[in-house]
Amino acid sequence: NGDISTFTNELQKLDRLTGCKYEMVDAHIHIVDFNQKTTGLKNLLKYMDKSNISSAVIFWMPVVKIWQENEKQRPNYYLDDDNACYYYSNTDAIVAREYLSLSKQEQKRFFPLLCWFNAMDINCVEHIIQTYKTFPGVFYGIGEVFYRHDDLTHMTYGEVPRMNTLATKKLFEFISEYDIPLCIHNNITAPGISDYPKFLHEMETIIREFPKARVVLSHCGASRRLRAPYYTKMIARLLREYPGLYVDLSWVIFDEIIAVNDVSMQDWVDLSEEFNERIMIWSDVLWDAFEEIGVINSRFNIFLDKLSPITRKKICVENAINVYSKSKNRVEKNKKRTYPKLSELKK
Repeated sequence: NGDISTFTNELQKLDRLTGCKYEMVDAHIHIVDFNQKTTGLKNLLKYMDKSNISSAVIFWMPVVKIWQENEKQRPNYYLDDDNACYYYSNTDAIVAREYLSLSKQEQKRFFPLLCWFNAMDINCVEHIIQTYKTFPGVFYGIGEVFYRHDDLTHMTYGEVPRMNTLATKKLFEFISEYDIPLCIHNNITAPGISDYPKFLHEMETIIREFPKARVVLSHCGASRRLRAPYYTKMIARLLREYPGLYVDLSWVIFDEIIAVNDVSMQDWVDLSEEFNERIMIWSDVLWDAFEEIGVINSRFNIFLDKLSPITRKKICVENAINVYSKSKNRVEKNKKRTYPKLSELKK
């Protein structure tokens, strides 16, 4: 009997790793990899059901990895070799086709975003408009737009993407006009600069000029090898000063900044309670790791247990719904709306 009891306890521990013990809207899932391959949304639904994920915000990968002839094996990730990436124009169509292949009931569980474009290209708004016209009623917003992204920035053809540009200004004019949420990846600083947030001013220049824009800062601006000082206080200041800014607690921000020790964990619990309508949570999983969603999201249990029930519900479910479903309703109403030409937008 003792052996059976021990075995049962171990199974229960493993079962807890199948997902977050609280219902979750996973607000950041890449359904393709850096080769633009996917196992499909029906496969994702299977693992969502196992992982206590009721809905998911889904999108592509805006770039594709080059497979050069000197590499014996095809690279699956941008860090698998030293070769470059380039912007891939068909990725929004991949997401749209997957979404449209689902039943109406299945579609209700997804919030697709669009975003194949070079963020340094002033033509980006025209691409977005064309994509909305081509796939009316499909997309709930825009994202994940890659700006500062450590190694990936240097491995992608074209100018180094940054936010304080005319192209980004045009993008923010558009999302402010139509109240479309924008998800961005913009590192706070560079891996070699740990004493101040080197790139923060680029983002603040834009979001300060467009207070009506709703922007979700992925990973709270963190990435690999980033160690800006006073991180919690910095995020609190940003949320306090910019009411249209949202953040998420995914990827390296959780493991390397939040869950370092009891003190850091409590700091982020306090921040989450204060800004409980502006924070989301997600796995940031790629298509070839759908089966890992449960394990990834189970990490958050220790953090979520410390939150009040109201805050936990908002961070796990309600905030993502409020940001993206309201956008969907506006998109549905605007299916036949004629979007402006780029020349008609404000200078």
